[in-house]
Amino acid sequence: MKSINIPAGKKIYFASDNHLGAPTMEESQPREKRFVAWLEEIKPNAAAIFLLGDLFDFWFEYKTVVPKGFTRTLGKLAELTDAGIPIYYFVGNHDLWMNGYFEEELNIPVFHKPQQFTINTSSFLIGHGDGLGPGDKGYKRMKKVFTNPLSKWLYRWIHPDLGVKLAQYLSVKNKLISGDEDIKFLGEDQEWLVQYSKRKLEKQHYDYFVFGHRHLPLEIDLNGKSTYVNLGDWISYYTYGEFDGETLLLRKFLVN
Repeated sequence: MKSINIPAGKKIYFASDNHLGAPTMEESQPREKRFVAWLEEIKPNAAAIFLLGDLFDFWFEYKTVVPKGFTRTLGKLAELTDAGIPIYYFVGNHDLWMNGYFEEELNIPVFHKPQQFTINTSSFLIGHGDGLGPGDKGYKRMKKVFTNPLSKWLYRWIHPDLGVKLAQYLSVKNKLISGDEDIKFLGEDQEWLVQYSKRKLEKQHYDYFVFGHRHLPLEIDLNGKSTYVNLGDWISYYTYGEFDGETLLLRKFLVN
């Protein structure tokens, strides 16, 4: 379990699901600029930043090539880590294929599974959220194929120009691959990340479960002592989490 102590006057920030590059690079650029503006705004107050996956709609690291674009975002993340602000990245179902670039170039640790953190005196379980809980069996099978070392090795032999176009097509056209569902609240009994969190509480207490993936801003009390938070997205909601050491709140980034 990793521990973070928040200095006086500072806060922890959480964001997820930007899907930069979707539906096209040009159309996602205003969202990217808005996200970078948010990073600039929180910079003076940030003790740490958690990015919970699907920052990109597609990301695959060839041995010597990374996808073109996202210069503003990558530059801003480098600026923040160079300034001493820790950033933690959790891969999502659209950027499963990270393999060292963020660690080596941006000094950002990358996690492929949910992680436990203690922030001040509060306990957190943090992750992207894909493939967790009951159901979603088709996607879980597909994820095993995508993360198989042989599959990744074979895909790496596809020329990047073709590989990126293929991935973008599948991301938009195939809901099984993307893991997308109808973006509406299904009720606690049908929200599988809520069910996952409740099952975790049977074995261990957490004050907060923080996930992305569902694209819905949600705050759900689990048992009077634990809270499930879904961060929403930076496509429709522009929501993020803000933790001051005592309370985690969902906020919306407004632009003038």
